[in-house]
Amino acid sequence: MARASRIWRLYAGNELLGDLVVDGGDFPWLHARFEPVPAYGRFRALFDEDIRLLNSVDEDVPAQVASYERMRAAGIGLVDPDGFRVPEFLLHIQDEQAWWRWSDEPFDDD
Repeated sequence: MARASRIWRLYAGNELLGDLVVDGGDFPWLHARFEPVPAYGRFRALFDEDIRLLNSVDEDVPAQVASYERMRAAGIGLVDPDGFRVPEFLLHIQDEQAWWRWSDEPFDDD
């Protein structure tokens, strides 16, 4: 599984936001050290809100889905170590830590 041993990249459209240096995992999740570039600052609030919702006591699933949709609407994308943009993913970034899972196929809208 080559993807687990290399660097993933986070983008907003075609603008690099940072590198995700994989340092572990717990299938199906990958864990990484997040190395942001200055452009990430414009999008940090999206990820901070995601963490706030993830840690909320009431586990407001519709709010978490809305958070994911805001990221997608902002053009947030993940590129795997082979240079391919994955069609779907769930990504959380807290400080210098990131964890995500991805799919090679689009999620169903059902």
